[in-house]
Amino acid sequence: MICLVFQRTILAFAVLAAFSGSASADENKAARGAYLARIMACADCHSPRGPNGAPMPEAGLIGGNVGFEIPQAGIVWGPNLTPANGGAGSWSTEEIVTALTTGVRPDGRLLIPVMPWPAYAGLTTQDAEALASYLQSLTPDDNPVPGLIAPGENAPAPYFTIKFPG
Repeated sequence: MICLVFQRTILAFAVLAAFSGSASADENKAARGAYLARIMACADCHSPRGPNGAPMPEAGLIGGNVGFEIPQAGIVWGPNLTPANGGAGSWSTEEIVTALTTGVRPDGRLLIPVMPWPAYAGLTTQDAEALASYLQSLTPDDNPVPGLIAPGENAPAPYFTIKFPG
């Protein structure tokens, strides 16, 4: 009888730990992703910049307000990474991991050359999934970001020019 009570008690603790640990595991995963986003400098492109030109990571990954002109490609602004309006935070975990590690978006297009996905290709699966968890946990923000501007067209917002030597 004592053995049966002990077994039931152990089972009850195991069930409680499983349920209470799942929220903590998700929170820990998102916290790890937030740490990775910080050290991977995601805010440098995916957050607005202040009047001094410095990124404002405290504004969140709501999209950049300063673009990058890439020769023969045009001008691009770092997109909104929150779950709003199709931002990367609205993608599935697998889609985010694929984009980070292969440079391929869910629609099959390649990420722009400024996105350092080749450096991120070495992320462990756990770290890439943690980063995805963080993006998916962000509060959706409908911050509009200009779309790609073709070479020679007028830009609707400021941008940096990337010039290759030669």
